[in-house]
Amino acid sequence: MHAFDVLGDPVRRRILELLADGELSSGEVTAVIQNEHGISQPAVSQHLRVLRDNGFASVRAEGTRRLYAVEPGPLREVDVWLERFRGFWEQRLDALATELARGKRERRAPGPSSRNEHT
Repeated sequence: MHAFDVLGDPVRRRILELLADGELSSGEVTAVIQNEHGISQPAVSQHLRVLRDNGFASVRAEGTRRLYAVEPGPLREVDVWLERFRGFWEQRLDALATELARGKRERRAPGPSSRNEHT
């Protein structure tokens, strides 16, 4: 399965967001996903399996619990693929940063109304 096929599903993207904050048990992931997406425990398990089978997540046993974590490798591959497109938004973000800086300078600079002129 291609990385974008894996990431194309909103449930799997949400699971990765949850795991990005640190390792979670399958039960913790399931509770959040069931609450947010209204899907069954077996459906959540299937999404976890897709993430694991495609290298986006790892699992380790701790007693009876299964703890999931993000694996960065496939995300790096996605980042490399996106590199050729970064220029499309980085130029605009640089221009926005310039405009924001200009606006801050203009607000700090004294304007004509701040001068006390008597003629």
